[in-house]
Amino acid sequence: MVQAVALMCVFGLGMCFSLLGSISVKLMPRLNIDQGKFGTLISIFMFTCLVASLIMGVIVDSIGYRWVAIFGFVVTAICIFIFSRGKTFMAVAIPCLLLGFGAMALNTVGNTLIPQILFEGKNPAAASNMGNVFFGLGLFITPLVVSFLFRKTSYENAISVLGVIVLLPVVLALFATYPEIAAGFSIGDAFGLLTQPVVLVAALALFCYLSLEVSFCNWLPSYGKEVFSRDFPSMSAEATDASAQQVLSIFAIAMMAGRLLASQIAMITDYGSWFIAGAGLLMGLIILGMMKSSALWTSALAVCAGLAFAPVFPTVVGVTYDKHPLNFGSVFGIIFAVGLFGGVMVPKAVGNLSKGSSIQKSLKLLVPLCAGLLVLALILGRLEGITTG
Repeated sequence: MVQAVALMCVFGLGMCFSLLGSISVKLMPRLNIDQGKFGTLISIFMFTCLVASLIMGVIVDSIGYRWVAIFGFVVTAICIFIFSRGKTFMAVAIPCLLLGFGAMALNTVGNTLIPQILFEGKNPAAASNMGNVFFGLGLFITPLVVSFLFRKTSYENAISVLGVIVLLPVVLALFATYPEIAAGFSIGDAFGLLTQPVVLVAALALFCYLSLEVSFCNWLPSYGKEVFSRDFPSMSAEATDASAQQVLSIFAIAMMAGRLLASQIAMITDYGSWFIAGAGLLMGLIILGMMKSSALWTSALAVCAGLAFAPVFPTVVGVTYDKHPLNFGSVFGIIFAVGLFGGVMVPKAVGNLSKGSSIQKSLKLLVPLCAGLLVLALILGRLEGITTG
């Protein structure tokens, strides 16, 4: 049962990370806001995630997994229910703020349990890739559900269904049996681990990667709407919105497939840096393609992006766990919090740059992050015997 809890936690995290992007094409007209204001909502959610990541990591190492998981499912569901009723910017900003605590509770429980309980804890990077297939499933289900329900029922009811979905696993979380935790330590102790080379480089790699992932999760539907509206002006508004939302689902399916494939690679923990470096290179090339392509290539590029993104986060987490398994809740909270600095700043910057221009052109902000990820991966490969070369 604990395996189901861990997988449903990362599934719920995927729902949280794709929520704003999935409904962006409906939310911005509903609130009468532009891309800059929408980017502010993303930053609000990401900033709370940053703070909550630090807190949740230490709490898991202090009291264990059960009550943190229950808290995550319940708070996330409540925030989504409140979010569905919001009709003003502030009425949506407040649940966005609180949603970060629920999301990071799910994130910390799921991503610290998975390397221990899958593959008998013997290949943490492969286990993390396998478990995070369910993150991709959350990314996929969310836009698919709302795209369908927006045509069948009200905005409020469509989003409320997501709250029901994320609440269901709370029963499993209550009765599961969890691994014993090591003696906890403080946030200060965890920050001290940033002096460890692997932890520091992993944190910076997550800064680059989460800047990219959060930007894609939140701007892909708007990017799709922009290019579909430009290249297919005869398409109805409803069809354009639905097609744009499906771009995020396509991206999520490809990410799931990529992580499933990566989980079958026996040596991915030992050679993780090379997979991360290759992904950084591919991501940069794909983003350059998206900046120039027509709508006809949108789905194909979304597939390529999902496959390229797939192994990065789980492999970084798995490699870090392999080197620092004790009190990994606190370690994970720190490296994820550093990563979330990128999630706070970069999507907002994309939105700001797109005002008076286009989202397609503003993607140029993401290319240096791909280069940074590649360089950091090569450094990671030189540290602590991660590669055999």
